[in-house]
Amino acid sequence: MPALRLSVVQYLNTVPLIWGMLHGEQRGKFDLQLTVPSGCADAVAGGQADVGIVPSIEYQRIADAVILPGMSIASKREVKSVLLLSKMPLAQVQTMALDESSRTSAALVRILMRKFYSRQVNFLPAAPDPGAMLERADAALLIGDPALAYHGPAEVYDLAREWRRFTGRPFVFAVWMGHAGTPLSPHLTEFRASLDFGLAHIDDIAAEYAPKLGMTPSAVKVYLSQNIDYSLDEENVQGLKLFYRLAHEVGLTPADKPLRFA
Repeated sequence: MPALRLSVVQYLNTVPLIWGMLHGEQRGKFDLQLTVPSGCADAVAGGQADVGIVPSIEYQRIADAVILPGMSIASKREVKSVLLLSKMPLAQVQTMALDESSRTSAALVRILMRKFYSRQVNFLPAAPDPGAMLERADAALLIGDPALAYHGPAEVYDLAREWRRFTGRPFVFAVWMGHAGTPLSPHLTEFRASLDFGLAHIDDIAAEYAPKLGMTPSAVKVYLSQNIDYSLDEENVQGLKLFYRLAHEVGLTPADKPLRFA
């Protein structure tokens, strides 16, 4: 049987999920393809990958999608890597540049602006360059490693914190996702074991990735162990369900289909 083709995000927050596949007992068992979040969604939807770390919003858009249980990329309170940068108070924002590599975070910011800030905003797709984005627009959505590295003058809104402030729920940014027809059940223990191996080797991950990102190892450890939550516990599931309901209410998804797990 050929190895499952996995499309995974090349951001720091993904690394614990695939650490066992890179360095542990799961190494060589999967065909890993690195891309950005939108690329993962497209690969799974188009059949170029069997499973991907897919932006959570895409569950509502991909036919026959199923979610691997128990794992996600979520944040209970503050995420630090999904930021809204603004040159002015949000009540005055008229234009917003959206990181074109994002799907879930773009949906989240649209929901926040419509439902909680009561703002009608003109959204502009853009490359993840905060300086260029803020030249074109009043505010900018920046995600992933570029957001972690941002130290500019704009006012910064952490979108997981904003979501928690308005809803009282955690936010699920991405999940392992595949199609119902793919034989995923035999591999679930390997996905879980890869994450467990990663969480047990946070020090090793921090030592490798801190220099690449211009961060200290201690900052990487805090981010991976406190800002990112890798579970899909009941609290996270409830946050995900609320996100799906609101996304459908504002017209971002064709339906609000119930969760279906592999």
